[in-house]
Amino acid sequence: MFHKATDMRFLEGTAMEVVFQDGKVKRYDMASLFGKYPQLRALEDRELFLSGKLMGAYGIMWNDDLDIETETIYEDGVTVREEQPAANQAAASAVSSARALSGMSQKQLAAATGIDQSDISKIERGVANPSVSTLERIAKALGGQLAIKIAIPTSK
Repeated sequence: MFHKATDMRFLEGTAMEVVFQDGKVKRYDMASLFGKYPQLRALEDRELFLSGKLMGAYGIMWNDDLDIETETIYEDGVTVREEQPAANQAAASAVSSARALSGMSQKQLAAATGIDQSDISKIERGVANPSVSTLERIAKALGGQLAIKIAIPTSK
């Protein structure tokens, strides 16, 4: 399973923090790859390093020759904190996971729900805030049902 990145920020040197859809924030230093991939030493140039962009949810790219999969950062990075996923991130994770379990592609889910494939992509990336009725349509098309839980903390 691939872990989707939702945000990133550059730190000192060649280190960065990447926020993942599950709320984990991973710190990763690109210098750890310099021995294996000498071309990455170019990232010691601060201006170049700061030009990196999150490409979709699965990679960071600096130029045609320099990139890294966010899965590498998730697996090899150090978890520095966990953030509570925002509501649309929770919906994104739920829809993405349910679709993966069903074996349906986004295109197939779009056909089954009448929701445009690009909108399903936005929901799964956490950049859309789907309505309850939209989530119900998706759940039904995947052979499931929508369950909403409101957790109220109890004090002693």
